[in-house]
Amino acid sequence: MSRRVVITGVGAICALGNDAGTIWRGMREGRSAIAPLRGFEKEDMRVKVAAQVSDYDARAHFEPRKLVLLDRVSQFAVIAAREAVKQSGIDFMQGDMRQRTACVVGTGTGGEETNDEGSRRLYGEGNPRLHPLSIVRRMMSAPASQVSIEFGITGPSFVVSSACSSANHAFAQAFSLVRSGAADAAIAGGTEACIVLGVLRAWEAMRVLADDTCRPFCRQRRGLVLGEGAGMVVLEDFDHARARGAEILAEFAGAGMSADAGDIVMPSDLGASRAMSAALRDAQLDPDDIDYINAHGTATPANDPTETRAIHMALGEHAKQVAISSTKSVHGHALGAAGALEIVAAIGALRDGVIPPTANFLDPDPECDLDYVPNVAREMPVNAVLSNAFAFGGLNAVVALKRAQ
Repeated sequence: MSRRVVITGVGAICALGNDAGTIWRGMREGRSAIAPLRGFEKEDMRVKVAAQVSDYDARAHFEPRKLVLLDRVSQFAVIAAREAVKQSGIDFMQGDMRQRTACVVGTGTGGEETNDEGSRRLYGEGNPRLHPLSIVRRMMSAPASQVSIEFGITGPSFVVSSACSSANHAFAQAFSLVRSGAADAAIAGGTEACIVLGVLRAWEAMRVLADDTCRPFCRQRRGLVLGEGAGMVVLEDFDHARARGAEILAEFAGAGMSADAGDIVMPSDLGASRAMSAALRDAQLDPDDIDYINAHGTATPANDPTETRAIHMALGEHAKQVAISSTKSVHGHALGAAGALEIVAAIGALRDGVIPPTANFLDPDPECDLDYVPNVAREMPVNAVLSNAFAFGGLNAVVALKRAQ
């Protein structure tokens, strides 16, 4: 018999702030953290804006002997996990909890800071000697390893990488482990620290970046804006959480996944809708049960109308009644960490009965004909939420949350 899975802790860091509470307030206020790109003033960049973590000093979070092991992507993961674990109050030293806890982290690109620095030394300076810890800093699995080490977790621990769906795929895998009984708890989420010269140049070449700001579902949208950060949650078996008196933030009700098996770049409304429908089935929810969708909402010409059609396909007539917003309008697109930041919005909407707005909205696009909660938050009862993530390569993952009962 499958078990109920609940969320007992959440942590995050991104351009909106260095903790989940501050980030949620920024989302509610529609306060955009997108700003002129910093740190590349000597370069002739076509990238003009980004959502970068500010007021951040790694030395305030890590001792020097630990910091030398951590790429920025792992730093963010550990910081978010610390906050989630603290809020949860879970004690991994109690009984066999270390063995009964999983750790699943999503990341799209891994240790890009280390990779970029190594490339600069090797190709730019002609220096054949790289930092001796380059491999353990840059390897894709480093964030999961560092989080498991931080808390002494010895259960299943691994990284999921599926571009912009990485975090939601990580949630789905962690959810499955807890629901099946393979684990009693899991730390799960996503992390990304991709704002380095090499990655920026690659995104420039794709010509999908906005030069002003992020305007999802808006007729004036000009493309996505890159962001960075991490979000982590503690997932827990409901009976285990209740037995220790934990506060339950939300119920993790289900997850749905699909592959377009089509174009490597162009999204598919059918593939996206199948992931949404699968999440509804897994959560035993009807389309009419959904009050809010945190959309993938990248503000690219292709994604937004495609996602709109997918919502119509998955929810039918109810699509016209559901509230939809894209918080990428305030924290940017953090790629593999996107779903991990957006679960903060999903949890906040369920707990506070507030839909965060789609910020920077001007005029509606005729192809985007749903209720995108433009510019101003909306107070309303929220009992069930979907959070969408659709990635390059046609890899789709949608999670379903319910209000804690």
